[in-house]
Amino acid sequence: MARFVKPLRARQFGRGQSNAGHSGVEEQPKENDYSSQDLQSLDLSADLQTNLGQIKAILSECSDVIYREFDFAQDDRIKLAIIYVDGLASKSQNSDQIMRALMLDAPLVEERVEFTRERAFTLIKKKLLTVHQLDETNSLGGVIDAVLSGDTVLLVDGHTFALINGTRGWEGRKVEESQTEIVVRGPREAFVETLRVNTSLIRRKIHNPNLKIEMMKLGQVTRTEVALAYIKGIVNDKLIAEVKERLERINVDSILETGYIEELIEDNPRSPFPTVFHTERPDKVAAQLLEGRAAILVDGTPYVMTVPFLFIESLQFPEDYYERSLVSSAARLVRLFALLISLLAPSVYVAIITFHQEMLPTSLLLSLAAQREAVPLPAIVEVYAMEIAFEILREAGIRLPRQVGQAVSIVGALIIGEAAVRAGLVAPGTVILVALTGIASFTYSYSSSLSIRLLRFPIMALAATLGLYGVICGVLTILVHLSTLRSFGTPYLFPVAPLSPGGQKDVAIRAPWWAMSRRPRLVGMNNLRREAAGLKPKPPPTRGKQ
Repeated sequence: MARFVKPLRARQFGRGQSNAGHSGVEEQPKENDYSSQDLQSLDLSADLQTNLGQIKAILSECSDVIYREFDFAQDDRIKLAIIYVDGLASKSQNSDQIMRALMLDAPLVEERVEFTRERAFTLIKKKLLTVHQLDETNSLGGVIDAVLSGDTVLLVDGHTFALINGTRGWEGRKVEESQTEIVVRGPREAFVETLRVNTSLIRRKIHNPNLKIEMMKLGQVTRTEVALAYIKGIVNDKLIAEVKERLERINVDSILETGYIEELIEDNPRSPFPTVFHTERPDKVAAQLLEGRAAILVDGTPYVMTVPFLFIESLQFPEDYYERSLVSSAARLVRLFALLISLLAPSVYVAIITFHQEMLPTSLLLSLAAQREAVPLPAIVEVYAMEIAFEILREAGIRLPRQVGQAVSIVGALIIGEAAVRAGLVAPGTVILVALTGIASFTYSYSSSLSIRLLRFPIMALAATLGLYGVICGVLTILVHLSTLRSFGTPYLFPVAPLSPGGQKDVAIRAPWWAMSRRPRLVGMNNLRREAAGLKPKPPPTRGKQ
């Protein structure tokens, strides 16, 4: 049978007689396979029709690419052509600032000066075009990149350079309130899918020339624009060099979201804990930059990544720094307690019910025994079944449309929980515990909650086999793993491990602003001082009687 199947599979995938199938030699690119060539090395010709022929061959079968040839108004012997993508470039700018300026308004600019083919390019560039952004290139690859990025390329007959006009004007989502990171007090704006809008939102927060934004393109096929933002003088130069090195090392076909880059630059790709932070709030990114971090923005997604990322940031939210420190500290302690509940509550429940009943008060033990009297399943199976059901309902609520998803998640949880209790399959206490665990997982960062939800199941298995000893072993294993993690060289548990006394002002509690005069030591080490000393407010001196 193998003699017949193997040749059949080889013919099916086109490898029956190819050299690649026997010797491992890669298939040679086709003659017109322009994606495999380095277009940047191909120079433009001085002949307009030659350039148009090459561009049309590369962009063949692209019906949305528009070619418009016309004569120069001052001298019809000078031929011009513009190239742009319909839907990416602004038609009004092409009509008013390029074509009108060259076809109608040109005679009004220099009536007494003779236009020649040699001077046409310079005069068009310096006196006729009114586009706000203008660049030039002499490579065929530069023309293709500009056109596919939404710019309009102007070709002038007799010249080997092309003018790139900044006419990007596609439709995009307006700046709206964040749907995933909601605050009661603070800015409402969130990032959108347009890269330049996102960089402008950061610029609005930080009016400083030291805020640097460097551009690059990643993805051999998608050629996605990526921006690296940082504040020079605050950020560690070694961090920026490391981020650039990791980004330049990426060699993939496509970059469609920040998650593509995150998995290619993180320090510990096999760890369940995220070591790269992402958010869609400009105020949060600005705060991270002011502490000495770097931000990575990707065109086409509203989420921005910041590095390095510390575990304690999972419990920190922008609203903590907008409210008074006493209120913010209390809220952060609640989140820390909720994190422990979401990780350990089901495991501790299983361990006590299975092995350590003597730890419960008599009245509580009798109540739980009465609830579980008619339940035929062991505690671990009961908790596992309810946790899996809750995860299914949570995923269904996220994937369905918002109006339907909320109804499914709420009504489904009520119906399933009530039906399970009435059928005698689950004890009422288990339903309460699973519901409390699920609610607690929503109180801190969503990316970290995914890791906690994943680790909850193996800890429950340890609790069912070893009791509280297994729970302790699981927690110690997690702590040891966290202590070994790094995020771009920064310890993941900093400032707890290694211990930094000054950094404790923004861990479990949030000290007042006048007490946090220094940046985190291992993050903003180039410029630790962020505010002057002696800013603690004082009441005015008591005035004597007149």
